[in-house]
Amino acid sequence: MDLWHIIALAVIQGLTEFLPISSSAHLILPSQVLGWPDQGLAFDVAVHLGTLAAVMWYFRREVYRLSLAWAADTARGRIGEDSGLAWAVIVGTIPAGLAGLLLNDFIETELRSGLVIAASTVGFGLVLWWSDAVGRRTRELPALTIKDAMVIGLAQALALIPGTSRSGITITAALFLGLKREAAARFSFLLSIPLILAAGLLKTLELVEQGGATDWAAIFLGTLLSFVSAVICIHLFLKFLERLGMMPFVIYRLLLGLLLVVMLW
Repeated sequence: MDLWHIIALAVIQGLTEFLPISSSAHLILPSQVLGWPDQGLAFDVAVHLGTLAAVMWYFRREVYRLSLAWAADTARGRIGEDSGLAWAVIVGTIPAGLAGLLLNDFIETELRSGLVIAASTVGFGLVLWWSDAVGRRTRELPALTIKDAMVIGLAQALALIPGTSRSGITITAALFLGLKREAAARFSFLLSIPLILAAGLLKTLELVEQGGATDWAAIFLGTLLSFVSAVICIHLFLKFLERLGMMPFVIYRLLLGLLLVVMLW
Protein backbone atom coordinates (compact mmCIF):
# COMPACT_ATOMS: atom_id res chain seq x y z
CA MET A 1 0.00 0.00 0.00
CA ASP A 2 1.00 3.61 -0.50
CA LEU A 3 1.98 5.63 2.56
CA TRP A 4 -1.21 7.71 2.21
CA HIS A 5 -3.35 4.56 2.20
CA ILE A 6 -1.61 3.25 5.32
CA ILE A 7 -2.14 6.51 7.19
CA ALA A 8 -5.76 6.92 6.10
CA LEU A 9 -6.83 3.34 6.85
CA ALA A 10 -5.10 3.25 10.24
CA VAL A 11 -6.68 6.53 11.34
CA ILE A 12 -10.08 5.42 10.00
CA GLN A 13 -9.85 2.22 12.06
CA GLY A 14 -8.78 4.10 15.18
CA LEU A 15 -11.57 6.67 14.90
CA THR A 16 -14.42 4.46 13.78
CA GLU A 17 -13.85 1.41 16.02
CA PHE A 18 -15.34 3.26 18.97
CA LEU A 19 -17.64 5.80 17.32
CA PRO A 20 -21.18 4.57 16.48
CA ILE A 21 -20.55 4.74 12.72
CA SER A 22 -19.06 1.30 11.86
CA SER A 23 -15.34 0.68 11.42
CA SER A 24 -15.93 -2.33 9.15
CA ALA A 25 -17.93 -0.19 6.74
CA HIS A 26 -15.23 2.44 6.53
CA LEU A 27 -12.47 -0.14 5.97
CA ILE A 28 -14.43 -1.93 3.23
CA LEU A 29 -15.46 1.23 1.39
CA PRO A 30 -12.06 2.47 0.18
CA SER A 31 -11.52 -0.69 -1.87
CA GLN A 32 -15.09 -0.89 -3.19
CA VAL A 33 -15.82 2.79 -3.82
CA LEU A 34 -12.42 4.48 -4.24
CA GLY A 35 -10.69 1.56 -5.92
CA TRP A 36 -7.93 1.32 -3.31
CA PRO A 37 -6.08 -2.02 -3.10
CA ASP A 38 -7.26 -4.33 -0.34
CA GLN A 39 -5.22 -3.65 2.78
CA GLY A 40 -4.62 -7.33 3.43
CA LEU A 41 -5.00 -9.52 6.50
CA ALA A 42 -1.70 -8.51 8.13
CA PHE A 43 -2.69 -4.84 8.13
CA ASP A 44 -6.14 -5.72 9.53
CA VAL A 45 -4.44 -7.51 12.41
CA ALA A 46 -2.13 -4.54 13.00
CA VAL A 47 -4.84 -1.89 13.22
CA HIS A 48 -7.02 -4.09 15.42
CA LEU A 49 -4.04 -4.59 17.72
CA GLY A 50 -3.65 -0.81 17.85
CA THR A 51 -7.27 -0.22 18.84
CA LEU A 52 -7.14 -3.06 21.39
CA ALA A 53 -4.05 -1.52 22.98
CA ALA A 54 -5.78 1.88 22.99
CA VAL A 55 -8.93 0.80 24.83
CA MET A 56 -6.97 -1.31 27.31
CA TRP A 57 -4.59 1.58 28.02
CA TYR A 58 -7.38 4.13 28.37
CA PHE A 59 -9.37 1.92 30.74
CA ARG A 60 -6.31 0.33 32.36
CA ARG A 61 -7.41 1.21 35.91
CA GLU A 62 -10.92 -0.17 35.35
CA VAL A 63 -9.60 -3.33 33.68
CA TYR A 64 -7.15 -3.91 36.53
CA ARG A 65 -9.78 -3.26 39.21
CA LEU A 66 -12.46 -5.41 37.57
CA SER A 67 -10.03 -8.27 36.93
CA LEU A 68 -8.86 -8.35 40.55
CA ALA A 69 -12.42 -8.12 41.88
CA TRP A 70 -13.62 -10.88 39.56
CA ALA A 71 -10.82 -13.24 40.59
CA ALA A 72 -11.24 -12.52 44.32
CA ASP A 73 -15.04 -12.64 44.41
CA THR A 74 -15.23 -15.73 42.20
CA ALA A 75 -12.84 -17.55 44.56
CA ARG A 76 -15.05 -16.56 47.50
CA GLY A 77 -18.28 -17.47 45.71
CA ARG A 78 -19.83 -14.01 45.81
CA ILE A 79 -20.49 -11.11 43.45
CA GLY A 80 -19.70 -7.50 44.29
CA GLU A 81 -20.15 -4.31 42.29
CA ASP A 82 -16.88 -4.59 40.34
CA SER A 83 -16.98 -8.36 39.88
CA GLY A 84 -20.62 -8.03 38.78
CA LEU A 85 -19.56 -5.62 36.05
CA ALA A 86 -16.78 -8.01 35.03
CA TRP A 87 -19.34 -10.82 34.76
CA ALA A 88 -21.54 -8.50 32.68
CA VAL A 89 -18.66 -8.02 30.23
CA ILE A 90 -18.12 -11.78 30.03
CA VAL A 91 -21.82 -12.56 29.53
CA GLY A 92 -22.21 -9.74 27.01
CA THR A 93 -19.36 -11.14 24.91
CA ILE A 94 -20.76 -14.65 24.51
CA PRO A 95 -23.54 -14.03 21.90
CA ALA A 96 -21.26 -12.18 19.46
CA GLY A 97 -18.50 -14.74 19.96
CA LEU A 98 -20.80 -17.64 19.14
CA ALA A 99 -22.38 -15.80 16.21
CA GLY A 100 -18.94 -14.99 14.83
CA LEU A 101 -17.84 -18.63 14.96
CA LEU A 102 -21.06 -19.90 13.35
CA LEU A 103 -21.75 -17.19 10.77
CA ASN A 104 -18.36 -15.72 9.86
CA ASP A 105 -18.02 -17.52 6.52
CA PHE A 106 -21.57 -16.60 5.46
CA ILE A 107 -21.06 -12.96 6.38
CA GLU A 108 -17.71 -12.78 4.57
CA THR A 109 -19.16 -14.17 1.34
CA GLU A 110 -22.71 -12.79 1.33
CA LEU A 111 -22.89 -9.54 3.31
CA ARG A 112 -19.70 -7.58 2.60
CA SER A 113 -21.25 -5.45 -0.15
CA GLY A 114 -21.79 -1.74 -0.56
CA LEU A 115 -25.58 -2.01 -0.62
CA VAL A 116 -25.68 -4.04 2.60
CA ILE A 117 -23.44 -1.43 4.21
CA ALA A 118 -25.68 1.39 3.00
CA ALA A 119 -28.84 -0.27 4.30
CA SER A 120 -27.42 -1.14 7.71
CA THR A 121 -25.75 2.26 8.06
CA VAL A 122 -29.08 4.03 7.57
CA GLY A 123 -31.31 1.50 9.33
CA PHE A 124 -29.28 1.10 12.50
CA GLY A 125 -28.56 4.83 12.48
CA LEU A 126 -32.28 5.49 12.78
CA VAL A 127 -32.55 2.93 15.58
CA LEU A 128 -29.69 4.74 17.37
CA TRP A 129 -31.64 8.00 17.11
CA TRP A 130 -34.77 6.29 18.45
CA SER A 131 -32.95 4.87 21.47
CA ASP A 132 -31.47 8.26 22.32
CA ALA A 133 -34.87 9.90 21.98
CA VAL A 134 -36.91 7.48 24.09
CA GLY A 135 -34.32 6.12 26.52
CA ARG A 136 -34.76 7.30 30.11
CA ARG A 137 -31.00 7.85 30.58
CA THR A 138 -31.23 7.57 34.38
CA ARG A 139 -29.19 4.44 35.18
CA GLU A 140 -25.49 4.41 36.00
CA LEU A 141 -23.09 1.61 35.13
CA PRO A 142 -23.23 -0.13 38.57
CA ALA A 143 -26.97 -0.67 38.00
CA LEU A 144 -26.28 -2.91 35.00
CA THR A 145 -27.60 -6.44 35.53
CA ILE A 146 -26.62 -9.75 33.96
CA LYS A 147 -29.94 -9.70 32.07
CA ASP A 148 -29.05 -6.25 30.71
CA ALA A 149 -25.65 -7.56 29.67
CA MET A 150 -27.21 -10.45 27.78
CA VAL A 151 -29.56 -8.10 25.92
CA ILE A 152 -26.66 -5.82 24.97
CA GLY A 153 -24.61 -8.89 24.02
CA LEU A 154 -27.35 -10.14 21.70
CA ALA A 155 -27.45 -6.71 20.10
CA GLN A 156 -23.68 -6.80 19.70
CA ALA A 157 -24.00 -9.96 17.63
CA LEU A 158 -25.80 -7.86 14.99
CA ALA A 159 -22.57 -5.91 14.53
CA LEU A 160 -21.28 -8.81 12.43
CA ILE A 161 -23.38 -7.26 9.65
CA PRO A 162 -21.07 -4.71 7.97
CA GLY A 163 -22.27 -1.17 8.50
CA THR A 164 -24.06 -1.88 11.78
CA SER A 165 -21.31 -0.58 14.12
CA ARG A 166 -20.42 -2.62 17.19
CA SER A 167 -20.25 0.44 19.42
CA GLY A 168 -23.38 1.88 17.82
CA ILE A 169 -25.57 -1.17 18.38
CA THR A 170 -24.34 -1.78 21.95
CA ILE A 171 -24.86 1.86 22.90
CA THR A 172 -28.30 1.69 21.27
CA ALA A 173 -29.29 -1.34 23.36
CA ALA A 174 -27.91 0.23 26.54
CA LEU A 175 -29.87 3.45 25.92
CA PHE A 176 -33.07 1.47 25.40
CA LEU A 177 -32.37 -0.16 28.79
CA GLY A 178 -32.26 3.28 30.41
CA LEU A 179 -28.51 3.78 30.87
CA LYS A 180 -27.03 7.25 30.71
CA ARG A 181 -25.09 8.04 27.56
CA GLU A 182 -21.67 7.94 29.20
CA ALA A 183 -22.49 4.73 31.07
CA ALA A 184 -23.67 3.14 27.81
CA ALA A 185 -20.48 4.20 26.03
CA ARG A 186 -18.20 3.01 28.84
CA PHE A 187 -19.80 -0.43 28.90
CA SER A 188 -19.58 -0.58 25.11
CA PHE A 189 -15.84 0.18 25.29
CA LEU A 190 -15.23 -2.41 28.03
CA LEU A 191 -17.26 -4.93 26.03
CA SER A 192 -15.04 -4.32 23.00
CA ILE A 193 -11.90 -5.62 24.72
CA PRO A 194 -12.57 -9.40 24.67
CA LEU A 195 -14.21 -9.21 21.24
CA ILE A 196 -11.36 -7.28 19.59
CA LEU A 197 -8.90 -9.63 21.29
CA ALA A 198 -10.73 -12.71 19.98
CA ALA A 199 -11.04 -11.27 16.47
CA GLY A 200 -7.34 -10.36 16.50
CA LEU A 201 -6.34 -13.87 17.56
CA LEU A 202 -8.46 -15.43 14.81
CA LYS A 203 -7.01 -13.10 12.19
CA THR A 204 -3.50 -13.83 13.47
CA LEU A 205 -4.09 -17.59 13.08
CA GLU A 206 -5.35 -16.99 9.53
CA LEU A 207 -2.26 -14.89 8.83
CA VAL A 208 0.08 -17.62 10.12
CA GLU A 209 -1.67 -20.20 7.93
CA GLN A 210 -1.39 -17.99 4.86
CA GLY A 211 2.28 -17.21 5.36
CA GLY A 212 3.98 -14.97 2.80
CA ALA A 213 5.97 -11.75 3.08
CA THR A 214 4.97 -8.99 5.50
CA ASP A 215 5.55 -5.26 5.14
CA TRP A 216 6.72 -4.60 8.70
CA ALA A 217 7.01 -0.85 8.19
CA ALA A 218 3.32 -0.68 7.22
CA ILE A 219 2.41 -2.94 10.16
CA PHE A 220 4.27 -0.78 12.69
CA LEU A 221 2.91 2.50 11.31
CA GLY A 222 -0.64 1.15 11.10
CA THR A 223 -0.54 -0.12 14.70
CA LEU A 224 0.87 3.14 16.03
CA LEU A 225 -1.57 5.40 14.17
CA SER A 226 -4.63 3.31 15.03
CA PHE A 227 -3.55 3.35 18.69
CA VAL A 228 -3.07 7.12 18.85
CA SER A 229 -6.23 7.97 16.92
CA ALA A 230 -8.30 5.52 19.01
CA VAL A 231 -7.09 6.99 22.32
CA ILE A 232 -7.94 10.51 21.13
CA CYS A 233 -11.32 9.31 19.85
CA ILE A 234 -12.29 7.58 23.12
CA HIS A 235 -11.27 10.60 25.20
CA LEU A 236 -13.14 13.17 23.10
CA PHE A 237 -16.20 10.96 22.66
CA LEU A 238 -16.64 10.49 26.41
CA LYS A 239 -15.89 14.15 27.11
CA PHE A 240 -18.47 15.57 24.72
CA LEU A 241 -21.05 12.76 24.56
CA GLU A 242 -23.53 14.18 27.07
CA ARG A 243 -23.39 17.57 25.38
CA LEU A 244 -23.62 16.35 21.77
CA GLY A 245 -25.88 13.33 22.14
CA MET A 246 -26.24 10.86 19.28
CA MET A 247 -27.75 13.15 16.66
CA PRO A 248 -24.43 14.13 14.95
CA PHE A 249 -23.60 10.45 14.43
CA VAL A 250 -27.13 9.68 13.20
CA ILE A 251 -26.93 12.51 10.65
CA TYR A 252 -23.50 11.31 9.52
CA ARG A 253 -24.80 7.77 9.05
CA LEU A 254 -27.80 8.96 7.03
CA LEU A 255 -25.60 11.09 4.77
CA LEU A 256 -23.08 8.28 4.34
CA GLY A 257 -25.79 5.79 3.51
CA LEU A 258 -27.31 8.17 0.95
CA LEU A 259 -23.89 8.77 -0.61
CA LEU A 260 -23.29 5.04 -0.88
CA VAL A 261 -26.62 4.45 -2.58
CA VAL A 262 -25.88 7.18 -5.13
CA MET A 263 -22.36 5.91 -5.82
CA LEU A 264 -23.27 2.23 -6.00
CA TRP A 265 -26.63 2.43 -7.77
